Amino acid sequence: MMYGFWCERPLPAEFEHLLENVGVLIGSGNVTSNEFLEHAHQVHAIIAGAVTRFDDVFMQKIPNLKVIARTGIGVDNVSIPAATARGIAVCNAPDVPTRATAEHAIMLLFAITKHLRRIDRAWQIGERRDFYTQQRAIEIEGLRLGVVGLGRIGRKVAQYGRGLGMVVMGYDPFLPQAQYAKLGIEFAATLETLLAQADVVSLHIPATPENYRLMNVDRFAQMKRGAYFINTARGSLVDENALLAVLESGHLHGAGLDVFDPEPPNADNPLLHRDDVMVTPHVGGVTVSSRNQFWVQALTQAVQVLKGEIPPHLVNPQVIT
Repeated sequence: MMYGFWCERPLPAEFEHLLENVGVLIGSGNVTSNEFLEHAHQVHAIIAGAVTRFDDVFMQKIPNLKVIARTGIGVDNVSIPAATARGIAVCNAPDVPTRATAEHAIMLLFAITKHLRRIDRAWQIGERRDFYTQQRAIEIEGLRLGVVGLGRIGRKVAQYGRGLGMVVMGYDPFLPQAQYAKLGIEFAATLETLLAQADVVSLHIPATPENYRLMNVDRFAQMKRGAYFINTARGSLVDENALLAVLESGHLHGAGLDVFDPEPPNADNPLLHRDDVMVTPHVGGVTVSSRNQFWVQALTQAVQVLKGEIPPHLVNPQVIT
């Protein structure tokens, strides 16, 4: 039997061979479009992005769907209970974006502590000012980097921070305290402790109902005055109005954001237009290398599921009998 594949993004030609003797590409693009729905009965596997919501209402329209394979790590846009109830396997690629996302977080750290956006914007429009006197850049060596969430990416960020001479403090309620010393980082027993002491706070936790708007008015108020905030995880972790307020008040001196809620953000979102905020369009985990590996892992695991094999990153193993 040949299985039907649908990719949310156009499948690069160099990866088409991964479908040989197993499946055929039915199409690519918006999975809520009329074109997709016309071919829904032919689709057995979806290679999914991070934006479309794959809930039970969606799944019931795809009667023969057997696997949703994410070209990324997060599966917060997929209803795992609904997929499991329908026997649909869900796969992701948790190892692929680790280095790229960690490097992106460090890039944002440099950008906001050196106030690059303010300088670049003034320079681009030809503004005449005394840049030497007005420069607000700070040196990060010796500062405390607070890493919230010590999974793959958080640990890599901690490693890079230590390499830059920063003192790294971590908070992760699921990591035994003994592991902190092995990682060479300070232990924060509570999030409040980390926020109160860190000069830079970087989020690396999943989007779960418990973490929704984790960074809110109260949390931002707990951060040190003059600190910096980075989010390369998920936009739903942050109350953007609360973040805007602490930036406007001067309580925080800058923020680096790769993610928003919703995505893409509205064009009039004030965070997009501030000189003290460096923004990128959810590309932290994407490099030439990681993008290729995302495709390979998603397609390979989808094929494994269709062959009755167990893929290495199966989110809901209950579907495999």
